[in-house]
Amino acid sequence: MSTYARALDGAVAERLGTVVHGDLIQPGEHGYDEARRVYNAMHDKRPAAVVRAADAGDVIATVNFARDQDMALAVRGGSHSVTGYGTCDDGVVLDLSRMRGIRVDPTTRTAWAEGGCTWADFNRATHAFGLATTGGVVSSTGIGGLTTGGGMGHLARRCGLACDNLVSADVVVADGSFLTCTEKQNADLFWALRGGGGNFGVVTSFAYRLHAVADILGGPTFYPLDGDVLRRYRELIAESDERLGALLVVGLGPPLPFLPERWHGRPLCGVLACWTGPETQDDEIRARLAGLGPIVGQYLGRMPYPVINTLFDELLPAGLFHYWKGTFSKGMPDGAIDAYVEYGAATPSIQSSTVVFPIDGACHRVAPEATAFAYRDADFSTALSPTLTTREECVAHMDWVRRFAAALRPHSMEGAYVNFMDEDDQGRVRSNYRQNYDRLTTIKRQYDPSNLFHLNHNIAP
Repeated sequence: MSTYARALDGAVAERLGTVVHGDLIQPGEHGYDEARRVYNAMHDKRPAAVVRAADAGDVIATVNFARDQDMALAVRGGSHSVTGYGTCDDGVVLDLSRMRGIRVDPTTRTAWAEGGCTWADFNRATHAFGLATTGGVVSSTGIGGLTTGGGMGHLARRCGLACDNLVSADVVVADGSFLTCTEKQNADLFWALRGGGGNFGVVTSFAYRLHAVADILGGPTFYPLDGDVLRRYRELIAESDERLGALLVVGLGPPLPFLPERWHGRPLCGVLACWTGPETQDDEIRARLAGLGPIVGQYLGRMPYPVINTLFDELLPAGLFHYWKGTFSKGMPDGAIDAYVEYGAATPSIQSSTVVFPIDGACHRVAPEATAFAYRDADFSTALSPTLTTREECVAHMDWVRRFAAALRPHSMEGAYVNFMDEDDQGRVRSNYRQNYDRLTTIKRQYDPSNLFHLNHNIAP
């Protein structure tokens, strides 16, 4: 047990416990091992205390406690941070998972969601009204980390990033103040929250603009891993209506009933489609997908929008071991396609994957300086990840993804999406924020001069 953990056994812990209405869990107590666990099993840390906040008051109390005790503070929503920033050794974990209230106003097409909500929670609530906004592609992902990092998903080409649909946020900053942020109120902080990550405070509630999205044509179509298929995919994105979301996936064939067994474990590429246009054009979308190459497996049909965000869930449960890298690119150069084919063929496991997110369309109609998310001229964002069932296997395949990222570098932009960066990418923070970095440091100095919120891709004050 760490020094901080011993200290919290006494008067200090009692002082925190008297002001927190949620759960205070310490080492040695029932449920501690579960409470300290995060999605990425690479990060096995032992915090001195875990606070499961019941409300914004608990968030204020925990922020004040960690600051006054000079303890590390890890903030956790859905706990999907690949870097494990939702936990820490010897510090305090502020777990928002009890704060999952949602209210939808169908008249104004607005949804208010507490900071512990996942995209599964959010999509279920908004779908009841035939509405949605851009969110994650694994439903257990938290809305908070995804939105403050920028937020990519199936609806990005049509609706913009998740942060582009944020209309207000309630935030607890480092001095314990509770601030409501909009374009007109605390506007500088609101700007920073839209892409600047967890650097500026704890968002206790998000308000999103919603769009009319109910049932969609969606699902995966698999092809042999071939450069010609990828080049036709590149053309598909360049030419298609923005209502077509189409993620490119490169990896090994998963053991799915609609994929012939001979393709299980073999290199494939796939397009995960999400067509939000009229059903009368479904056949046209099917034809476009068929034109990419020989289809070796397909599960494409009409479904409620929330379902499309659950299709990776069983393949990627909590407790696997992940290591990530990311890139942005203008277009999809032939050299990048060559790297996708070469390194995709050496993908180390069925859970490992290369996922390419199109971020053109509505994402491009937001100015580079309008939010902290700086890469409005990028067409694609790529996530590279060896995901394995043991720590040893994941470590053994880190070199694969590093070489993959190096092969993509000549065909990529300087920075990458902060939510696709691992712990060893802290040196890239400035390039990830590009022209917006200096303004972010100014805002950081104003709201967090002592860098209480440093467990993130840190913008130092």
